[in-house]
Amino acid sequence: MNRPLKIGITCYPSLGGSGVVATELGKILAEKGHEIHFITNSIPFRLGKFHRNIFYHEVEVSDYYVFRYPPYDLSLASKMHQVAQLQGLDILHVHYAVPHAICAYLAKQMSGNRLKVVTTLHGTDITVLAQDETLKDIIRLGIRESDAVTAVSNDLIKETRELLDISEPIDLTYNFVDKRIYYPRECTDLRCDFAEPHEKVLMHISNFRPVKRTMDVVDIFAKVNEQVPVKLLLVGEGPDLPKLQNKIANMGLTHRVHFLGKQDDVAQVVSIADLMLLPSEKESFGLVALEAMACGVPTIGSQAGGIPELVQHGVTGYLAPIGATDEMAAYAVELLKDQKKYAAFREACLKRARTEFCDAVISKKYEEIYYRVLGMPVELPEPVC
Repeated sequence: MNRPLKIGITCYPSLGGSGVVATELGKILAEKGHEIHFITNSIPFRLGKFHRNIFYHEVEVSDYYVFRYPPYDLSLASKMHQVAQLQGLDILHVHYAVPHAICAYLAKQMSGNRLKVVTTLHGTDITVLAQDETLKDIIRLGIRESDAVTAVSNDLIKETRELLDISEPIDLTYNFVDKRIYYPRECTDLRCDFAEPHEKVLMHISNFRPVKRTMDVVDIFAKVNEQVPVKLLLVGEGPDLPKLQNKIANMGLTHRVHFLGKQDDVAQVVSIADLMLLPSEKESFGLVALEAMACGVPTIGSQAGGIPELVQHGVTGYLAPIGATDEMAAYAVELLKDQKKYAAFREACLKRARTEFCDAVISKKYEEIYYRVLGMPVELPEPVC
């Protein structure tokens, strides 16, 4: 068996898919006996209570008056190096190319190239930031100087290669869910707070930015509501939320929509829903759809980015072209009216989430990458999902 590793993890600690995945990965690796050191500017919000084998190191930024902008990147690189030296880290696993991969590269240089760096690409570091010509070279550098690079979908790998002219290997490591947390919850009483027994529940969870096409969410909901009595639950906050509220009010549907704001216990909330709506125009993976799938909730979404790699059309949900709200609404109505088909979709969701996106399977892939970059043979037990 391989020896346990000492792994430094850096991510954006606030709400967001990359931070969620990085934190959950750290927790699972710690349970396997690895020593995990989170190096961030605040405690990751999903870290929560005390965990054995997990340590947190806060990045403090200098407020020296000469600096117009606090030099977070340099402070992070310095902290990475300090933690690596004091704790004897084997690997820095950074989530997001900028600035984290560059900071890790600097820490590696300070360590005399002893430290290994694994970079995970999550999406907007490529789909948004890499579109900026002023950032392309620095992102490319961070990727090329990493000892291994992973991405959360084949679509993201393809886009990274096309945008940055990258030929170096990129490992596909899908996002995952912890089956002990994400499973269908008994929430009859909670559901009654939002919908009558004869009503169905549609849900959308996001940061309510234009790329999520939240106006399409309302259009789909309104069209479904003409044929099936439904309520819409909106989870999260963001810049498009006021426009969304105005649109719902103008359509006379305010009484049929509930705004839940940000929620930490996503599994409990998702279990209320009958369908998840994800009509995004860009989505490198679609973690929300996976969380819904693990709770037995099919997704109606767009054929965008990595969503088709996650949601199997006609099996665990339905997909339509971006902006095709009539088609998405028709699919939703079909599922909501056909109890036998809905039950089959629900079972397919649970099976797929528990096998192909199981935490044990994906965490083992990361372990294999770690040992590979360290030049160590891989001797790991088969994952049990």
